[in-house]
Amino acid sequence: MNSLTPQSLRQSLSRHILPLAMAIISIAIALGGDAAKVALQYQAQAIQNGEWWRLITGNFVHLGFGHLVMNLLGLALIWSLLRESFSILAWIIITITSTLAVSFGLLLLSPEIHWYVGLSGLLHGIFVAGLVGGLRRGDWREATLLAAVALKLIWEQYFGPLPGSAEMADGPVVTVAHLYGAMGGLIAGLLCRPRMWC
Repeated sequence: MNSLTPQSLRQSLSRHILPLAMAIISIAIALGGDAAKVALQYQAQAIQNGEWWRLITGNFVHLGFGHLVMNLLGLALIWSLLRESFSILAWIIITITSTLAVSFGLLLLSPEIHWYVGLSGLLHGIFVAGLVGGLRRGDWREATLLAAVALKLIWEQYFGPLPGSAEMADGPVVTVAHLYGAMGGLIAGLLCRPRMWC
């Protein structure tokens, strides 16, 4: 029977440091209440006025508790399935690329969207990157999931959010953010070197 040692705990934490950091940031912002949400959410006009931090922080603000829990569960699921696709450094690059793809996509390509919150665009990015990494490692089972994500994105662009998703998120779903995040993840997943099988 394996006992939990400080070294094994450190190793476990190091393997999951990225999603843990994302969760802690999101929870901390949620605990900050409305003032934190207003100060940190993506707001196009505020960004154009020099509040550049919102390009990053807006992805970690949530509409409410339900929205936060839904996104953190999605993050945990994606990480449990795909974390072996890349090294932690590559995952950090993928996360930053996907985050900026969402925010700059909204700012430059969707100026009609004045505000945005949530991890969902970023989650689409890391999910697509992880699937691409799996494919590059030779795991063709990932192709089915990648096709499903592509069909979901096409549906959302033509017909709007999947039924029930707005109710689960406690507010409007900005589906184009999913597309921008997925595109960022696709680019990063192709550029980052995948971790090969042991």
